[in-house]
Amino acid sequence: MTISTQDAYLFHEGSLFRLYETLGAHADVVDGVRGTRFTVWAPSARSVAVIGDWNRWDPHDAPLYPSPTDPTIWERFVPSVGHGARYKLHVVARNGERQDKADPFGFAMEEPPATASIVWDLDYSWRDRTWMAGRNKGLQAPMSIYEVHLGSWMRDPHGRMQSYAELAPRLAAHARDLGFTHVELMPVMEHPFYGSWGYQVTGYFATTGRYGTPQDLMALIDLLHQQGIGVILDWVPSHFPSDAHGLGTFDGTALYEHPDPRKGFHPEWNSLIFDYGRPEVRSFLVSSAMFWLHRFHADGLRIDGVASMLHLDYARKEGEWLPNDEGGRENKDAIVFLRRLNEIVRRDFPDVVTIAEDSTHHPMVTRTSDLGGLGFHMKWDMGWMHDTLDFLAYDPLHRGKAQDKVTFRSLYAYNESYVLPLSHDEVVHGKKPLLYKMSGDAWQQRANLRLLFGLQWTSPGKKLLFMGCEFAETREWNHDAQLSWHLLAHEPHRAVMNWVRALNHLYRNERSLHVCDSDPRGFEWVSGSDTNASVIAFLRHGVAGDKPILVVASFTPVVREDYWVGAPRGGVWREVLTSDSAHFGGANTLNGDVVAEPFSQDGKPFRLRLKLGPLAISLFSPA
Repeated sequence: MTISTQDAYLFHEGSLFRLYETLGAHADVVDGVRGTRFTVWAPSARSVAVIGDWNRWDPHDAPLYPSPTDPTIWERFVPSVGHGARYKLHVVARNGERQDKADPFGFAMEEPPATASIVWDLDYSWRDRTWMAGRNKGLQAPMSIYEVHLGSWMRDPHGRMQSYAELAPRLAAHARDLGFTHVELMPVMEHPFYGSWGYQVTGYFATTGRYGTPQDLMALIDLLHQQGIGVILDWVPSHFPSDAHGLGTFDGTALYEHPDPRKGFHPEWNSLIFDYGRPEVRSFLVSSAMFWLHRFHADGLRIDGVASMLHLDYARKEGEWLPNDEGGRENKDAIVFLRRLNEIVRRDFPDVVTIAEDSTHHPMVTRTSDLGGLGFHMKWDMGWMHDTLDFLAYDPLHRGKAQDKVTFRSLYAYNESYVLPLSHDEVVHGKKPLLYKMSGDAWQQRANLRLLFGLQWTSPGKKLLFMGCEFAETREWNHDAQLSWHLLAHEPHRAVMNWVRALNHLYRNERSLHVCDSDPRGFEWVSGSDTNASVIAFLRHGVAGDKPILVVASFTPVVREDYWVGAPRGGVWREVLTSDSAHFGGANTLNGDVVAEPFSQDGKPFRLRLKLGPLAISLFSPA
């Protein structure tokens, strides 16, 4: 149907957030004849036509016409064209230049390297009603995220990429077995270059055809929901590729991208940057976000490249960027867009989350817009990741001098609501797999890896772990090959995965480890200054009625007998988990039940005499 006058007004105002219901290719009936109505925004085009299988790609056969309600929008009903038809939009610019473009609002595209859009019906019978009715209990709930690249998680015996449907039962079973609360899918929107891992998007409303149909992805998400696992989708509003069939110079002008290359071209990624100040672009981008939440039941969006959006000088040298109207480096248009995006998500989908990949010190990223923030629910804590990996790469003899890399985070841990990420970016491009970032021999590397995961799961903040890390992958991530699943035939790798499973189980069941992830009452130092022994101890607290969890980590490869640690209460403290258990590949230095003595230690009224395992982290709880 023709876009209404009201919708056209909202679109140009930047306030039409379900634009995918109007623009694009939609089934229609005219005078009793079924067909498809094609609608596209191209204000500067001289003419637009739809070309496809049915008309032998003839640009003269089916011209579009300006909408009677909005001449910047072109439309046409084409009879007898329906589900599965391939098509493109033939756009003639005012200077006569001709381009064949994919539909910006197409729901499906040909599998690359082919680039045509496909008329597609998104009907699907969801079976996740129970999940949808009770999802997301807020920041007080546990969140442990398993990050996955579908094309390289698991392949068939011949090395062929598997479909969404083929992967679904295996992925759901694996994530559930290990106790992850969520799976995060690296971008599943259509992208022409597979080596971009999905971060160079051309189809902002289309699933990538590499793994099947839109309904196949829906079925994957549906199954994960039925297994009690949430789904977070990576979403990329920070830039888009300049491929000829994509959004660039769509109608012969800079329509979606900023016209000034100092703001519209990304030198680091050789891509184009959206014009966040253009209202129609805001309608387009927010509509894309809403589309994945609405039609695909996504439980959250991880927003990629937020740092590049916030700063006009990102990846630019002096003189290569354009300051804002106050002479500053903040991209005010992007800030307005991000606030508006998060406001709409919070309003229309109060039970989903948005997560910012932001490595900067921009203030109040996770505060709501009414408080002057950007409105995200969480942001990645890149500082924690870098500091902790740096620390565990040190020879244990020198860790005492670098212990502030572990303790420093407590100064800012509650400035924002954080996700602690060990993501795909840390295991590619010569950075080595996590296992080989650790210092020491093979045994010590695995012990340090268990230490790393133990610190991640016991520190304030939600958790994210990239696929393969759960079993101590020994190769850098390669998007052209599956994970080294054969390693699970070896006990040391199974033992590391046992540790991840145990951490997830305890994290989800002990409220003190998650309920105050974003509340300063949830963390208390016991001892962070013993640099001679290189040992730290801290408490995680919940709310009234929750038992505290005492965490003790020893960063040297020796057994420490009779190590005294302060405790806030007397009685028996039970060692509920230790990475040095033989079940996890450790030396089996165990404490069992320990009675707290009524002597002051570390500023606490009681003390525990512990035996600390080599390169081990142990958790204790009042019995």
